[in-house]
Amino acid sequence: MKIYNTMTRRKEEFVPVDKNEVKIYACGPTVYNFIHIGNARPLCVFDVLRRYMEYRGMNVKFVQNFTDVDDKIIKRANEEGITFEEVSKKYIKEFWTDAHGLNFKDATVHPKATENIDEIIDIIQSLEAKGYAYAVDGDVYFRTLKFKEYGKLSHQPIEDLQSGARIAIGEKKEDPLDFALWKAAKEGEPYWESPWGKGRPGWHIECSAMNRRYLGKTIDIHCGGKDLVFPHHENEITQSECANGCTFAKYWMHNGYINVDNVKMSKSLGNFKTVREIADVYGYEVIRYFLISSHYRSPINYNLEIIEQCKSALDRLYTCRESLDFAIKNANDDVACDDELLALITNRREQFITAMDDDLNTADGLSAVFELVKDINTKILDKNISKKICMSAAEIFDELCGVLGILYNRKSNDLDAEIEALIAKRQKARANKDWAAADKIRDDLKSKGIILKDTPQGVTWTKE
Repeated sequence: MKIYNTMTRRKEEFVPVDKNEVKIYACGPTVYNFIHIGNARPLCVFDVLRRYMEYRGMNVKFVQNFTDVDDKIIKRANEEGITFEEVSKKYIKEFWTDAHGLNFKDATVHPKATENIDEIIDIIQSLEAKGYAYAVDGDVYFRTLKFKEYGKLSHQPIEDLQSGARIAIGEKKEDPLDFALWKAAKEGEPYWESPWGKGRPGWHIECSAMNRRYLGKTIDIHCGGKDLVFPHHENEITQSECANGCTFAKYWMHNGYINVDNVKMSKSLGNFKTVREIADVYGYEVIRYFLISSHYRSPINYNLEIIEQCKSALDRLYTCRESLDFAIKNANDDVACDDELLALITNRREQFITAMDDDLNTADGLSAVFELVKDINTKILDKNISKKICMSAAEIFDELCGVLGILYNRKSNDLDAEIEALIAKRQKARANKDWAAADKIRDDLKSKGIILKDTPQGVTWTKE
């Protein structure tokens, strides 16, 4: 498998640090609001990465954090007149509603910043002892220029970074590029006791601490949105490598931005869409499909027309899979297996793997799934095909969709006794050429959400 590494700006063969375990860290949400589709893109993309690696036989340890104390959380708490803990608890619960709706597979560990204060303090103390950090009136800053490789992830010359750096009012930094590791508590803010007084961690240090605690000093893949490359991930590298004395992450993966009606999604523009409000209209699975339908590094554009197209594509997949169930049920066991057709069906799996091995190309992976759908529709359905081929097609179909995390809302094909009886009664009416009775039964079933389709092999049905 090859992965595009943001650090080197090229595709590289993926070779894990430890052949027995792949260690992946994905930056999670700051929990002060509902997640938007920008948050959902890395959630879905890197869920597919994990699923694909496990599909290929790798043992994956996947960590995704919650930032549960932060300026935005404190601001929301003050606005609502509740504690920061209540805010974070509320929106972590809302996160899980959306994440599970999107078929996100729970990480191995979901640590919180507030659960790792001791680890955070320990790293800051080691940086201070090595001369990389300094305290001023309860705040602790990192001496950025002391790390000679600063800017290596974002590929920005230090001169360019310096020209854009500023010291905010109230900050007492030695240099504008220095960043906060620990913040002295202000009146009314939450705090923890520390060697520098009452305070709370800076944003960047929490991920370094959780990486080291749950995955070790060097991990395989660190991933997140493109917006995190600078300064968040740049600063993570800086403080982690200075504290630990070794490479922080071998591979860096970043997904592209989301545009809304061809304009970059931004809260300042008021054009951001929450997952919840889209799901209320279209359901969660359409959102997941949309987010993985393009290559993860490419920007994607959200609009209602595209969402409708994604819904139609999913409907096509569901219809094919339901028709395949019917074909399996009615296949003739005595028909010989067509080895050439079986090879064609099996090759769709290899087509999918080739696409996904090329930097997690889900767009081409989906193309392989739809090629399989075309094979099923034109070469299997309504044909006198062996049960072996039908079952092989279903197995591969389910495998590939499972890796992508789609088609997870398949309804059971077990009809209750009443509906089974109605279908049998309609078949009998048709045999007796009692078309009026047959049509009435069809209409009755339609009112129950059961849509019938008459084929040469018998009656197929789908649920609305």
